[in-house]
Amino acid sequence: MRAAGAGTSHARPRRVARPARVRAQASGSVDRGRTAASAMTVQTTANLERRSAPVGVAFTPFESRVEVIVRLAQRADAAGLGRVDLAEGWTHDSMVLLAELALRTSRIGLGTAVVSAWGRTPATIAMGAAGLQRCSRGRFSLGIGASSPPLTEGFHGLAWEQPLTRTRNALRAIRSLLAGERLPNPAAGARPLRLAALPDAPVPITLAALSAGSIRLAGELADAWGPFLWARSRLQDGLELLAEGRAHSELQTPATACVGVPVSLGREEADARRLAGWWLSTYATRMGPLYPRMLAERFGMAAGVRAVINAAQDGRHAELPAAAEELAREVTLMGRHDEAADLIGAWFAAGAESVQLVLPPGRPEEELAEIVDTAAGVVAARSHAILGESTGQRRC
Repeated sequence: MRAAGAGTSHARPRRVARPARVRAQASGSVDRGRTAASAMTVQTTANLERRSAPVGVAFTPFESRVEVIVRLAQRADAAGLGRVDLAEGWTHDSMVLLAELALRTSRIGLGTAVVSAWGRTPATIAMGAAGLQRCSRGRFSLGIGASSPPLTEGFHGLAWEQPLTRTRNALRAIRSLLAGERLPNPAAGARPLRLAALPDAPVPITLAALSAGSIRLAGELADAWGPFLWARSRLQDGLELLAEGRAHSELQTPATACVGVPVSLGREEADARRLAGWWLSTYATRMGPLYPRMLAERFGMAAGVRAVINAAQDGRHAELPAAAEELAREVTLMGRHDEAADLIGAWFAAGAESVQLVLPPGRPEEELAEIVDTAAGVVAARSHAILGESTGQRRC
């Protein structure tokens, strides 16, 4: 759920034309004088990335071990994965931690997945995004979402009212400020200001969205849609909503699907099932009403959701009930490590542009490192296949 360069993010920024005065202002603060050869290199890199099915890793707010996050990010960077995403909730400030990752990695894309539209003002988000794009040398992408009632009200102390309107206003303001324009919605009677330090490269924006209205909004105002815990067989439903939003967009390129998938990989099937049981139990019972409602009502898996909730109430949080097996296979990456390539490939076949493997929090570091290595093997195999295909075409 990227700016130019080898470590660019999976969501490519959808550009809108800037007024001449704004373009002049931007050119005064950053060097836009790229050569034709550099532009061609960027284009080639972007094309190869699209064809090689980008895969990255992501961390939830439940993962609070900073040094583990840093080491795994460095491992993913060295292994050739596409991006590292950090969710923000009630633990670490994701933008501060991403600044640390920017200084301790060299090529991998870095993203927020996601920051809350309620946790900062749009101007604060825009300033943070511009700063991260600078210190990462063009590797940052901004993921934002409407969050949830428990986090918004219980942590930020704000009423979770009209979340779609709040998100729309935030997206419009952030896009305007990052483009060098004035704040579009200042307080009554106030003179709207601009962001004085523009990012060195455009910041791609991903909108995390689950409701129909929010997905349409992603198609209208974002570079990518970032679903999490979405059913793989229903990804096309989301892509259709994305296209509906695109019909109202002034941006030049359509938003793509950058899917976050909870990882339930194990050396044995039983290990994978335990991880899947934990993911489903946690998000059905501890993260508010949005996820269980979506899984039960939108995807028609009410029996599986009830079974998970009943198991959790009985203290069996890490157990995957038989009635929830289909649910687990739809919304998590459940299986053995040697099945990872097929499991990840199924998401691309369903229509994903990129897949972020959301790592299970609190697990031993060596277990998480094995997941990173497995993902890197999938990416390497895919890249070799693409390279062979390209070579064969040139020989014909």
